[in-house]
Amino acid sequence: MAELFLEIITPSKKIFGEKIKSVTIPGTNGSFQVLINHAPLMSTFEIGLIKIEPFDKTIYFATGGGTVEVLDNKVLVLADSIEAPEKIDVDRALAAKERAEQRLASKEKDLDVPRAQAALARALNRLKIADKFAETSG
Repeated sequence: MAELFLEIITPSKKIFGEKIKSVTIPGTNGSFQVLINHAPLMSTFEIGLIKIEPFDKTIYFATGGGTVEVLDNKVLVLADSIEAPEKIDVDRALAAKERAEQRLASKEKDLDVPRAQAALARALNRLKIADKFAETSG
């Protein structure tokens, strides 16, 4: 019987690598789930929640986006950033949220609005996932 293998890598280290039942990824055009024998796929994904279903307990990660490749029952996730809910520094995320909101409210002429909006989205995602999943993940 075929098995599905998931590997998650960031620019600094390998985060995850094991057999799973499924993974749900926040795709650029909406979340999608990968199961065994999924068709080959290359896609980008956005800020959001990655949900992994191994064979025992569901695992969640907050992600800042990246790319994913599915080929021959192997899922390779190259994440720009990724954190388990229990590892999220809530105080740091709150500070990042406040900084981004202040930047956006300042309406400075040379403000990089897309960058500030992305920083705010990442901070809000981290806070939401820490609040909802910190006690249930792992």
